[in-house]
Amino acid sequence: MENVKLAVIYYSSTGTNYQLAQWAAEAAKRAGAEARILKIAETAPDAAIQSNPAWAEHVQATASVPTVTLEDLEWADALIFSFPTRFGNPPSQFRSFIDTTGGLWFQGKLANKVVSAMTSAQNPHGGQESTLLSFYITMFHWGAIIAAPGYTSQVIFGAGGNPYGTSVTVTQDAIQQGTQDAVAHQAERTVEVAKWVKTGKNTTI
Repeated sequence: MENVKLAVIYYSSTGTNYQLAQWAAEAAKRAGAEARILKIAETAPDAAIQSNPAWAEHVQATASVPTVTLEDLEWADALIFSFPTRFGNPPSQFRSFIDTTGGLWFQGKLANKVVSAMTSAQNPHGGQESTLLSFYITMFHWGAIIAAPGYTSQVIFGAGGNPYGTSVTVTQDAIQQGTQDAVAHQAERTVEVAKWVKTGKNTTI
């Protein structure tokens, strides 16, 4: 059987979710997956970006990271998304991309994708759980198979213990200790579930 094809798709303004995406891709590759890191296109006005030095620096630093396309979604067996919370929901840049997937959805090409998601905020009650839950509603419409971490490993408590997906609290530009292990577990679990699905789809009964 071919290796699981995983797209790790992120939106990040200052780098937190880019780091999560990198950790997820590294763990997925160790688990035997073929992984791509892809960014969501930035749609904020340049004036807004330039008003925040950390934001402008991150945009420049990640200029060479490929921007996700609909072809990437079609290619992938599994998808890990990572994005910050904005008022308890995914950011507008992310939603803008998701809203372009209607054609693939209509053709049934998003059904049975194995999906997991991660998020971040500046404080523990900044909307992480509602952000992931609102995102998963869209995945139900796709017919995706959600591979949330649940409480399948103690390492998720190192990132706060969110069963819906790794959620990071960022203080003073530092990601809380233990987050990398939680991200790795979530990525490995996503690849594992995708292997089960891929094997089942390729099995003739």
